[in-house]
Amino acid sequence: MKQALPNSNRLGFSQSQAFLFFAGLVAGIIMLLTPIYSNAQITKIIGQVIDTQTNEPVPFANIIVLSTLQGTLTDFQGKYAIELEGTDSDSLRASLLGFRQTTKPIAVGQFQTINFTLTRKDQNLPEVIITYKGNPADALIDSIIKYKERNSFQSFETCQYNSYTKIQLDANNVTERIINRKILEPFKFVLDYVDTSTISGKSYLPVMITEANSVIYERKSPKKKKEIITASKISGIDDANISQYAGKLTQFVDIYSNHNDLFEKNFVSPIADFGHSYYKYYLIDSAYIKNKWCYHIMFKPKRKQELTYTGGLWVNDTSYAIVNVEMRIAENANINLVNYLGVEQQFSEINGNVWMKTKDKLYADFNPMEHAKKVIGVYGQKTNIYSNFKFDSLDYSKVFKLPLDVTIEEGANQTDDSYWNKIRPESLSETEQGIYDMIDSIKNVPVFKKYRDVSYGLATGYFPWGKFEIGPNYKLFSYNDLEGARFRIGGRTSTKFSKKLKLEAYIAYGTKDQLFKYGGKLLYLYNKNPRRSLFVAYKYDMEQIGASSTARATDNIFSSVFSRGPIDKLTMVREYVIAYEYEWFNGLINTAEVNRRELFPLGDTEFIIYPDSRYDTVYTSSITTTEVGLDTRISFKETYLNGKFNRATIKSEYPIISIRYRYGIPLVHNNDYTYHKLNIGIEQWFGLSTIGWSKFKIDVGKIWGTLPYPLLKIHAGNETWLYDDNSSNMMNYYEFASDQYINLFFMHHFDGFFFNKIPGIRKLKWREVVYFRGLYGTLSDKNLSFSQFPDNLRSLGKEPYLETGAGIENIFQVLRVFAIWRLTHLNDSGNESVTKFGIFASVYFSF
Repeated sequence: MKQALPNSNRLGFSQSQAFLFFAGLVAGIIMLLTPIYSNAQITKIIGQVIDTQTNEPVPFANIIVLSTLQGTLTDFQGKYAIELEGTDSDSLRASLLGFRQTTKPIAVGQFQTINFTLTRKDQNLPEVIITYKGNPADALIDSIIKYKERNSFQSFETCQYNSYTKIQLDANNVTERIINRKILEPFKFVLDYVDTSTISGKSYLPVMITEANSVIYERKSPKKKKEIITASKISGIDDANISQYAGKLTQFVDIYSNHNDLFEKNFVSPIADFGHSYYKYYLIDSAYIKNKWCYHIMFKPKRKQELTYTGGLWVNDTSYAIVNVEMRIAENANINLVNYLGVEQQFSEINGNVWMKTKDKLYADFNPMEHAKKVIGVYGQKTNIYSNFKFDSLDYSKVFKLPLDVTIEEGANQTDDSYWNKIRPESLSETEQGIYDMIDSIKNVPVFKKYRDVSYGLATGYFPWGKFEIGPNYKLFSYNDLEGARFRIGGRTSTKFSKKLKLEAYIAYGTKDQLFKYGGKLLYLYNKNPRRSLFVAYKYDMEQIGASSTARATDNIFSSVFSRGPIDKLTMVREYVIAYEYEWFNGLINTAEVNRRELFPLGDTEFIIYPDSRYDTVYTSSITTTEVGLDTRISFKETYLNGKFNRATIKSEYPIISIRYRYGIPLVHNNDYTYHKLNIGIEQWFGLSTIGWSKFKIDVGKIWGTLPYPLLKIHAGNETWLYDDNSSNMMNYYEFASDQYINLFFMHHFDGFFFNKIPGIRKLKWREVVYFRGLYGTLSDKNLSFSQFPDNLRSLGKEPYLETGAGIENIFQVLRVFAIWRLTHLNDSGNESVTKFGIFASVYFSF
């Protein structure tokens, strides 16, 4: 059994992934969009019902297809959608008690909009005496809440069941401007595949479809879930960014949970323990469903822009178990990109006493512009069908010992059409069946490949050139005070060269120092899951010591433009690195590393060392270290988005622990240094109900040994106006050094908790954020006197470094602005002119 793919039931979404997705989508798919053609086998109808007297929407109206048993209800906005397959009925009827019913004709086999206007009846109704006090829907919701633990927390210890998953991504929003482009001529064959969504009324072109058949094992105590994929089939654009968005559709909605974590937002469930504080409930109907008498309850949010749903559910009258639910996120919820997200779930009673989810459908309309009609977006839908449940029947201990949460059996992707026709619990539509052939044809059109390459270059900074990629383009030119104008050219191999080996190299030249700098990397990835890789690198170049690992490199045009002062604290470095990464199982990774670094002072200066005392001075032209190290990363239930060579980690609800150890080896007497360095970091994200989510980091470190100042811990500062999460943003480079330290960071995102309640402001969908950073460290007398420090570099002394900030996120959906105050070390000797306040900005995207 070949191990693969970590569990992806909790996904986050980063700014870079958003830009990669839409850039790749626009160039790779925009050229394929075509006029609206309907599937001749399916009739799709959307519309709205309006009260002729008040001109307001009519909720809960019955929409019935005559001569059939099919129908639906209008929602709170009076809107409805219905999809019919193989019907010969030619009429649709709208009706509601107290209104005159209306019937309109249907155009069979087409997409159409049919709106109704209902006229009130003039009736003298007899007197009705109501003795029940209160809302009967509220009473039912109270019973659902009372018994939801029994209905959701099952009595079995172990469970095995089959799962069929289908994910489809479509490009939507057709415009005349796009349709009339001459470049569409080679793609006329896709006309038969364009369809129209009953959710949004937008035409769409299928882009990708995936199917998977798997067996899932669950254990209650200790809680664990394993999935073995027995068959997998995928067609579409072979692009990691598009595939990552398919992963977004694996979002999990638990109707019985108080909160659902969707796209890093905490949505309040309609049957949360405190649901009455967020929802209004309406008892609409009652009927038999699967021989069970059930009640139909509709619900909607009490307030605007809160993270809630609107929709309806059916509940059994005796067990108070949910039988099915249809809901969507509230239209005005403060969430980006998602114009629409709907959930449909069905539950069945298994063995007469256990209620299990048997069907789960999620569909979403992604677009960078809210309610856009002309901007290209994506329509995605995921369907899960569960069957063949077995409880406490077998010993699954071997399965639960598997290192990864999701594994793929050998040959899972080699199944033929006859296999899928046999095991699919529901047949593919005519459009779905043709996607596999259509996509293969599209990928062979030269024009498509050309525009896909251009979009990839604009999004990633690398432009494809055969088996190589040239870039990154944002490093072609930069400026600093030491090199002057810096020009750089580089590139890397693509997966056309090798899917396991990646090579990178670059060369740069500064007009002021007139020196060439260069570097190269090799990554050999011989196993993705579990990840096993070998990394080798060499560089001879400038480096900003005292910058965080996430800070933008100085050879970046953005760092040059947004610098707060002269870029004049760079150090020339020659470095050799070899590292081996070994993932034991999902959540535990070790990386062994050997590193040799040589640091050079700038210009004609030298490092000044006092090995014994101030009277015994050594002037040296470089400082050399050779060290071996071991990194350990412990991340319980952390998930990943896998790219071609790298993977992005997704936030986990559990703490992530990283341990970094380095040992300095004295290879050359009086030139190499002996030391031990240990760093332990803990970070965690966690939601705080409806008031947003928080992130904290604790970083503790200690250095054993007597070292010159470049080898001590020089705390990360920031001398740009671009905010950096891992830096003290009001601290300069080379300002503080320590040999033992603790660094604390806390940030809370309110997600519009306050702004959403302010009329006018809430339309902007701005979101509040606050943060705090505290740093304390000490420096031993030996290290303080061992070398001559630069003028501004010093120890923290007895006072910690503190700064705090408040900001606004989601400005134009991608911009974040911070106001940051420096609270301590404001009047240190020799540094009286320190900046105490600053405004910082960054590109930051979240749903």
